[in-house]
Amino acid sequence: MSKIFNLNNKKIFVAGHKGLVGKALVRALSALDVEIITANKDELDLRNQSDVNDFIAETRPNAVICAAAKVGGIEANRTQPVEFLYDNLMIATNLIRSSAELGVCRLLNLASNCYYPRLAEQPIKEGCLLTGVLEPTNEAYAIAKIATSKLAQYYAIQYNLNYFTLVPTSLYGPGDHFNDERGHVIPALINRFHSAKQQNKESVTLWGTGAPTREFLYVDDAAKGMLHFLEYYHGVEPVNLCGGRILSIKELGSIVAKTVGYQGELLWDSTKPDGMPHKALDDTLCSKLGWEPETEFDKGLELTYQDYLKQC
Repeated sequence: MSKIFNLNNKKIFVAGHKGLVGKALVRALSALDVEIITANKDELDLRNQSDVNDFIAETRPNAVICAAAKVGGIEANRTQPVEFLYDNLMIATNLIRSSAELGVCRLLNLASNCYYPRLAEQPIKEGCLLTGVLEPTNEAYAIAKIATSKLAQYYAIQYNLNYFTLVPTSLYGPGDHFNDERGHVIPALINRFHSAKQQNKESVTLWGTGAPTREFLYVDDAAKGMLHFLEYYHGVEPVNLCGGRILSIKELGSIVAKTVGYQGELLWDSTKPDGMPHKALDDTLCSKLGWEPETEFDKGLELTYQDYLKQC
């Protein structure tokens, strides 16, 4: 497979370098001969088109990776739909538009597995997009990701640009948010079980039935995959970035509890929402294009817990 873009000696702007994915991308890029461009929120408001324009014009990156986003779990998505739609739309559209207008030759936009229909056939193929109703608990976030994925694709087609979107499956690993409000399921469970262990609680009650299934991919593997596609992917259609471990939330709860060392009972509150019933992505195209993950789930989970302990 021939490279479409060689990372060596390039300037790469990682938008969202303080997030879970952004930190992993910086770790992966640090091992290469590249100049990494970053900006903190107090230095650059990605929701402001003029500020983004000025930043791209000043720094002149060769490639932009759109890893910045407003993210959160079910409750945050459910109670803040305006912020999840508006902020994510503005962040990605500003980056895509400014990059196109200022001559950035390569752009990677990150979508999310939640932008597929709620009842999509499993594992979910790329072609399932826009074929059914979205999951209500993350609809606003999903709509933003769909729109910006299409925008990147339209720019690529209309202006002959090497812009594209990857759709990562559920990611976990060091550098995540380990609180119940902002964190996704794995970091939230780690925090809940660790706190329960410290307080000698006899039980922990978790949301939903535990029946939904999710696919989990270690974030450092995902970052390497993103760089692989940045260099080698020639198309404009979105591609799933997947190949991780598929578990029910109930199975996940038991595994995380064991990793943390919590031995109490796990209870399930079925009055709370489950979210999307199943989210596993089809890896046919991903594998065909020459990438697959390396890290076993149990090892990745232990590394994630060790990172949590460092933050305590």
